[in-house]
Formats: sequence, structure tokens, C-alpha cells
Amino acid sequence: MSNYINNKNGTRLKQEEYDMKERQRITEEMHLEKEWFEQTSKIKTIDQLTDFINHVINDYDHDYGTACHAIGAATAAAAWYGANVEGITGFQASFAMWDFIKNWIKNNNECGLKLIDYDDFLYPQYQYKFEKTISQDVWLRIREQAKKNLESNESACLEVQNHWKNIACGIVPFGYTVKE
Repeated sequence: MSNYINNKNGTRLKQEEYDMKERQRITEEMHLEKEWFEQTSKIKTIDQLTDFINHVINDYDHDYGTACHAIGAATAAAAWYGANVEGITGFQASFAMWDFIKNWIKNNNECGLKLIDYDDFLYPQYQYKFEKTISQDVWLRIREQAKKNLESNESACLEVQNHWKNIACGIVPFGYTVKE
């Protein structure tokens, strides 16, 4: 009868599997993620994808930072594989990126998200991307969320409560204006 052990991530493994698995101890200073990310776009088969994910996640004893890089590389590899299989455009890839962001790390977002590519700062035709404006529909969602926060977060500090009150009353913060 086998004994089982939970590894540091809570995964249940047979004791002999855990003991036999040699993991290379790595740190962020080693910058292995550079090599991992170079490999991600070259993955063409599901077997290569599975092997890559297994390698970056399970072949190393990760520290706090390298665990993040390993998950990022595994995610990028899966995205590249899917993009290669489906033959998607850059435009479609941007939708996939937003789906990932909205469904993994920002799954509770109520008001909307914005990603700024500061490389666009180099081109005058992208000035509109850096204007401090928000759309009317985003502003309405922000105001509604501020009202909900006031009702349900009585323990928020006074400064935050006053900020929410101003938003709920229609005062646009941070030098922004609402675009009609």
C-alpha cells in the first residue's frame, strides 16, 4: 500500500513519485523565464504543449517569483498552441487575452478594464489613447459601483468613503472627464 504526500502546492502524489522526482531549485536571478518564453511560440503539437507545461511547472523547485513566470509561460504556450491550431489573427488574439484577464485575475471586475501600450506614446496618431477620458457607460458603471460600495462597505476608511460619495454624486476623480 502506497503512502501519499501533499506537495507544497497541495497536489496529492504517491510518496515514491514525490521522492523520485528530482526538481532543480531555481531563483528569479537565474532568469530561466527568458528561455521558456522563447520556446512558447514554437509549440506545434498537443504533446509538445503538455511536455512544456509539465517541464516548467514540475521540473523545478520554484520560488515565489519563478512560480509566476512558470504559470505565465505555460499560459503563453497554451495560447500560442491554440492560435497556431486555429490560425487566428492578432485582433482575435487580443480578445483571447482579454478573456483570460477577465476570467482569471479580474473575474470580479464590475467597471471595466484598460490596458495601455506605452510604445504607442511614440506615435502622434495614438494621442487619443492617452487622453484622460472615460466613456459615459463606463462612468455610469463606476457610479453604480460606488453606490453599492457605500451600502456594503461601512468599514472602509473615511477617505475612501468620501471618494465613493463624490463619485456617486457625479464628481469625476483624478482629472478625468466623461466623453459624450
